[in-house]
Amino acid sequence: MHQNTLRIKEIHDGLDFYYSSKQHAQKMVEFLQCTVPCRYKASQRLISQDIHSNTYNYKSTFSVEIVPICKDNVVCLSPKLAQSLGNMNQICVCIRVTSAIHLIDPNTLQVADIDGSTFWSHPFNSLCHPKQLEEFIVMECSIVQDIKRAAGAGMISKKHTLGEVWVQKTSEMNTDKQYFCRTHLGHLLNPGDLVLGFDLANCNLNDEHVNKMNSDRVPDVVLIKKSYDRTKRQRRRNWKLKELARERENMDTDDERQYQDFLEDLEEDEAIRKNVNIYRDSAIPVESDTDDEGAPRISLAEMLEDLHISQDATGEEGASMLT
Repeated sequence: MHQNTLRIKEIHDGLDFYYSSKQHAQKMVEFLQCTVPCRYKASQRLISQDIHSNTYNYKSTFSVEIVPICKDNVVCLSPKLAQSLGNMNQICVCIRVTSAIHLIDPNTLQVADIDGSTFWSHPFNSLCHPKQLEEFIVMECSIVQDIKRAAGAGMISKKHTLGEVWVQKTSEMNTDKQYFCRTHLGHLLNPGDLVLGFDLANCNLNDEHVNKMNSDRVPDVVLIKKSYDRTKRQRRRNWKLKELARERENMDTDDERQYQDFLEDLEEDEAIRKNVNIYRDSAIPVESDTDDEGAPRISLAEMLEDLHISQDATGEEGASMLT
């Protein structure tokens, strides 16, 4: 998709792609529409005209707005939307964003997909910023065997296990304050594990849908993902990605953290990485696919060899082919 791009400029809250022809820009818009839920507006401005030959030169602009929901966001749906999705709870976790937003109800494991048109008809926001994720330690964890389903309930996730857990903030280990919650991570958690989550009980939530909910319907804590040692994961990561050259207006200190979050998402979710070219990093020695603490890894079978474009795969005349 980037072959016809003249340049890419990184700006606040977005990217600018420059093209020499309108057709190339339209192709990019169509690609985005197939990849993420979005909507766009088209406009054009007259640059020059020749009244003698009756020719006009226009500059076209396509403004694409992508839904402001990301993986691992906690969202609050409107009552009408939650009911239309099979009487889901309003508080849900976004587990993936493809051409639709994939949500899971951590109380019941009920899942739902929301496409772009549905989102713009019933918009909702993320309740918490990723910076507000807090680390909890699992004190107790039990699997819920019998999941009670309400009338008209939608599909249940087969990839997750419903668990009831007692957790304590690692920052409050000198107190006896614990939180109880249900979670979709029952298959991953054991007592003593570290997990990242949002503390909704002590958070100032400024959301129109949450403000209208009964307080007993809002969970104290929503757990998002199991926590692993990031330094160890970075050291053992034996693969890399290729990036496009882009201009930046200013360097955001949050960029590196978000990039590391993205790399970890690729390791943890096979569905996210299926359309991403992952290259083996020859500078890092090859280890087994699982490490001591069980952090997710990408198998060697999924990695590509890092051949440079300038490097001829057949080598010189008479040389054996590179494999």
